[in-house]
Amino acid sequence: MAKPRVLILRAPGANCDAETQFAFEKAGAFAERVHINRLRERPTALMRYQILVLPGGFTYGDDVAAGKILAVQLAHFLGDSLRRFRDAERLILGICNGFQVLLKAGLLMPPDEDGPIATLAPNSSGQFEDRWVTLQVTPGHCPFLTGLERLYLPVAHGEGRFLCRSEWELKGLEQTGQICLRYINPQGGPAVYPFNPNGSQGDVAGLCDATGRVLGLMPHPERHVLPTQHPRWTREGLAEEGDGLALFRNAVRVFL
Repeated sequence: MAKPRVLILRAPGANCDAETQFAFEKAGAFAERVHINRLRERPTALMRYQILVLPGGFTYGDDVAAGKILAVQLAHFLGDSLRRFRDAERLILGICNGFQVLLKAGLLMPPDEDGPIATLAPNSSGQFEDRWVTLQVTPGHCPFLTGLERLYLPVAHGEGRFLCRSEWELKGLEQTGQICLRYINPQGGPAVYPFNPNGSQGDVAGLCDATGRVLGLMPHPERHVLPTQHPRWTREGLAEEGDGLALFRNAVRVFL
């Protein structure tokens, strides 16, 4: 059986593409890193793959806003190709900076006549947050998260505060099942800082589109694939695998 093919999109400033490639290969896929310029030259090449990933990092230095420049490139040069890819029941994943790109490119929720419905703003703490967090998973119809209940993953970002334009629009995302990942405290209750590391409205840590096939999340599953990546494995014991590996394995299994 042929391995599912994964395109990991590189751009200047992306720095988690190798770790993401390793995670998908460990999950059983063939993963390839491709520069944005190569895909712009040949957008039809996207359909050779089953999964598209926008990895973490600081694309174009986050000079305008986190992920904004790459988001404009995707929307302007590759918008039709990306929609065809999604509508062909392929999967799209955005991690950290990739989540920022997906949201600002309108791939998670399209803007309406009043503009974007939500954004990822600078952290409430006013500083870069680099820590481990506990996540409550509500898989709904998102294939990346099938069978998962909780995840323990690291975050590393300066602009991860999820903000909806209004409370009723946040409620709408809850009702449609698009809010699939939330920060919680280690006991399972509502998160406050530092358990919610950025001040996200509704403790939102990840979001899928209406189809469930496009997922964006601020935490880094590719940084907890091996059990020795857990910060306390020498004190708490070595697990069989890191929590993040299940997310990549779920994606690969969709195409087996």
